[in-house]
Amino acid sequence: MSKTTRINKLAYIMSLILLGGCVAEDANVTVVSDGTEVVTADLEFLGERLFNDTNLSSPTGQSCASCHNETTGFDDPNNSQPTSLGADGISVGTRNSPTASYAAHTPEPSTVTRAGPGGAPVQVLIGGLFLDGRAATLEEQAKGPFLNPAEMANASEADVIESIRASDYAEDFELLFGEGILDEVDRSYDYVADSIAAFERTALFSPFTAKFDQVAENTAIFTEAEARGQDLFNGKAQCNRCHVSNAETVVFSEFEYHNIGVPSNMLLAAFIADPGFIDNGLGDVTGDVRDNGRFRTPNLRNIAITAPYMHNGIFTSLTDVIQFYNTRDTTFPQPPEVMQNLDQGGDIGELNLTVNEVADVVAFLETLTDVP
Repeated sequence: MSKTTRINKLAYIMSLILLGGCVAEDANVTVVSDGTEVVTADLEFLGERLFNDTNLSSPTGQSCASCHNETTGFDDPNNSQPTSLGADGISVGTRNSPTASYAAHTPEPSTVTRAGPGGAPVQVLIGGLFLDGRAATLEEQAKGPFLNPAEMANASEADVIESIRASDYAEDFELLFGEGILDEVDRSYDYVADSIAAFERTALFSPFTAKFDQVAENTAIFTEAEARGQDLFNGKAQCNRCHVSNAETVVFSEFEYHNIGVPSNMLLAAFIADPGFIDNGLGDVTGDVRDNGRFRTPNLRNIAITAPYMHNGIFTSLTDVIQFYNTRDTTFPQPPEVMQNLDQGGDIGELNLTVNEVADVVAFLETLTDVP
């Protein structure tokens, strides 16, 4: 059982009796996708059950938690390959499984105006879930893996709901959303997404308990290496150009989209099958060649325990990641997967970091790991 707040079934039934079957005006409620108000704690509890249910895949055996495990920063605990294994034990996707840690702080998609080359104004996309931003909200994102043939591989939404109908929490589902609701596949599937998203918005996924937070609260101090690493992060290494830390809620991302020149991963199943395989990221979503190769800047919370890195899982250590940023345009041996729209901001690719400075940046990044 996880650390998130629970409410047992008997207590929930009693609350309905005491409230006459209605949600009290002063109750902690959440308005779900169709406007229905439900008790937040109950929604989160149901979301936890759904998130951890290994019977919601085809074949059974895989849950959301299989690729987003609490012990590894809500990332795939199996870091031996660049992408996650599907429920069938054979299929794999084309992208590294992104962490669900702090995903609730990713904003919905919007555009802002920035100064482009020569000072001309350009529209820049911010936010969106998945690495290519194709889902606007956590709710929309939660619907995808159940039906992805390389993930949980259900043939239809109806199959997912039928598995829930056979579960030991089916009664809880109907208590929360209405008797007979599981007969309405479309509404029930929306409620599944609402529940999982509510669970992902709990403090379990965003605890802010890392050493970084303790230092900010004056309950801990950085080592000399960590302090040097923070200075480098915000200075010579220029990490803060995209991994900003000046927001009220610090998750180290401006949530914009960039092509930083990540090379193809020759160990990726898609590349092995087709050496000409190219992942255009945002470009495949928008159809705009100016977006080819762009992926959303990830947050850096729990980054030290969420290897491998980059959209295709090409790097297995933070040292490799920093060295890539350090030498992309000088001594790095592989060309970018996508040559278009290459980010040339700042000194990326030729940072001139020493071996010791790279180690110091890594030491700082390790302070972003949450502790119990």
